[in-house]
Amino acid sequence: MMWDDEGTGRGRDMGLEPGKTVVGFIGIGVMGKSMAGHIRRAGYELHVYTRTAAKAQELIELGAVWQESPAHLAEICDVIITMIGYPKDVEEVYLGTEGLIKHAKKGAYLIDMTTSSPLLAARIHEAAAAKGLHALDAPVSGGDIGARDARLSIMCGGAEDDFAAVLPILELMGANVVLQGKPGAGQHTKMCNQIAIAAGMIGVCEALAYARTAGLDPAQVLKSIESGAAGSWSLSNLGPRMIAGDFEPGFYVKHFIKDMGIALEAAKEMKLETPGLALAESLYRELAALGYEEKGTQVLYKRWFQD
Repeated sequence: MMWDDEGTGRGRDMGLEPGKTVVGFIGIGVMGKSMAGHIRRAGYELHVYTRTAAKAQELIELGAVWQESPAHLAEICDVIITMIGYPKDVEEVYLGTEGLIKHAKKGAYLIDMTTSSPLLAARIHEAAAAKGLHALDAPVSGGDIGARDARLSIMCGGAEDDFAAVLPILELMGANVVLQGKPGAGQHTKMCNQIAIAAGMIGVCEALAYARTAGLDPAQVLKSIESGAAGSWSLSNLGPRMIAGDFEPGFYVKHFIKDMGIALEAAKEMKLETPGLALAESLYRELAALGYEEKGTQVLYKRWFQD
C-alpha cells in the first residue's frame, strides 16, 4: 500500500489493490463467509477472525489466515471489515480496550457492514478520526443469495474520499454501492430498507395464506403476481421458500428483530410514527417466543400455517 506525505495511508496514488493491500474480515456468518470469499478470490491477502475458528475453515482453504483476536488482525491490516451481530458487539469490537480503533494501523480503513445504530456509527467515525483512521458504516441488503452472488445493495455513510478509496473492495461484494451521506447515513438508509421489508413480509405471508385457504396452488399464484404491481424481492425470493416449507436462514429472525428495534428507537427519537413497523416487530417477537429466532425471516408464514 502506498502512503501519502502525511503517512495517513490513504492510498490515493496506488489504490487499495490486490497484492498491495491486506484486508481483514471479522464475522464469518451466513453472509460474511461469502463476502469475505469474494475478496480473497479477487487476490487480496485476507485475514479473518470469528469466535469459532471452524467457521473460517472454508476461507482458510482459499488462503485466508485466521487471527486469534480482532486486535491481532487490526495490527496487520490496511482495511478491516466487520459483519457481526448486535450494536453492543460493534461497540466492543471498535471502541473496547482490545478494539480495532486502539490497535489498527494509522491510516487504516474501518468498514462496519453490520446493521447497527446510526448514533453508534457516528461515534465510531469520530473516535477513528481522532486516531488517524477512516471509518465508514456500510450495512447491506440482499441476504444470503445477494452475498453469494456478490449482488448486495451496500448503503454507505462517511467521508467522500474514504468512500472512493474503498469502493473497489465494496464492489467485489455488491452490485449497488451508494454513498448516502455523512457518518450514520448508511445505517439510517438500512433502517428505511428494513421498514419497507417489515410491512412487506406481512403482505407476502397474508397473500400466500389467502391463496392456500382459497384452495389455490400458491406456487401458481406466485407466477401471476410476482411480475405485476405486487412484485417484490421478498415475494420472489422468500415466497417460494415459504411454499416449500424451507425456513432456514438467509437472514435470522433474531437479527431482524434487532434491526426493527433500532428503527423503532430512531423513529421515536425523530417523533415519527411507524405503525406498520411496530406491528411487524410484534409478530416477529411472537415467533421468537415460539422458538423460531434462529430461523429465516420467511418463517413468519408459520403464524398462519404450522405444517
